[in-house]
Amino acid sequence: MKLDELMTRTKDSLEAKRVYAEPYEKDGITVIAAATIAGGSGGGTGRDDKGQEGEGGGFGLNAKPTGAYVITGGQVRWVPAVDLNRLVATAGAVAIAALFVALRIIRAKASQ
Repeated sequence: MKLDELMTRTKDSLEAKRVYAEPYEKDGITVIAAATIAGGSGGGTGRDDKGQEGEGGGFGLNAKPTGAYVITGGQVRWVPAVDLNRLVATAGAVAIAALFVALRIIRAKASQ
């Protein structure tokens, strides 16, 4: 893939239509899902000792759901998505920190 093609695909991938899903409507309720998208690309060209030329590049894209707009009876409300992985990781970190604090308290009391 040529670098100009890579840049064009990168630009096309990061448009607003990738962030918001097509509206879904059922029983008078409309839902528009939204995501956070981040991406980047890079590339370069070069020439070796024999005078041969080459080019290459890469592209990465990360997307995660952030929530949805829910439209009911002319009212719009935002419903955030719950990231269970982040929630579990945070709870685990808090539990480990609490364990360390409890151990220090126990050791401090034992040495008195």
